[in-house]
Amino acid sequence: MRQIKQCLLSFLFFVLLWLLLAGWNDRNEIIAGIIFSAVVTCLFRRSTALFSDISLKPLSLLYALLYPFVFSFELVKSNIDVARRVITPSLPINPGIVEVKTVLRSRLGRLILANSITLTPGTLTVETKDDRFFIHWIDVTSPDIQEASDRIVRKFEKYLEVIFG
Repeated sequence: MRQIKQCLLSFLFFVLLWLLLAGWNDRNEIIAGIIFSAVVTCLFRRSTALFSDISLKPLSLLYALLYPFVFSFELVKSNIDVARRVITPSLPINPGIVEVKTVLRSRLGRLILANSITLTPGTLTVETKDDRFFIHWIDVTSPDIQEASDRIVRKFEKYLEVIFG
């Protein structure tokens, strides 16, 4: 049953990726995408274990739909903050590497968290070790692990925890 779920999620992921890249307006493209996704899923069915972490509960699906908006909001906020620091050199910066902790157990959830942190201007995931991430932060306000985790990780983590269980 678990392997069927993994293959189904993998197939749906590839179909959605195909449709996002190729478009929804040509029936032949959609059919080709479905066939291609089925072939890729069959060829790489042993690699679909990454999708086993995804929860299929209604709340997790809702959070999965909300997460791109949350990420986009944080992305815009961080872009504005970094742009302000560039335009106004008198604004303080205190760059450094801080350690943060995550409660996520899922490998895919941690991967998405690390990438979300890295894609947000002003932060860069340097290294991950189990539940600890080492983040280069443009303005270290506190070296305290708990406070840094609250400032950097929690805004993404509360959604990812529901999505990946």
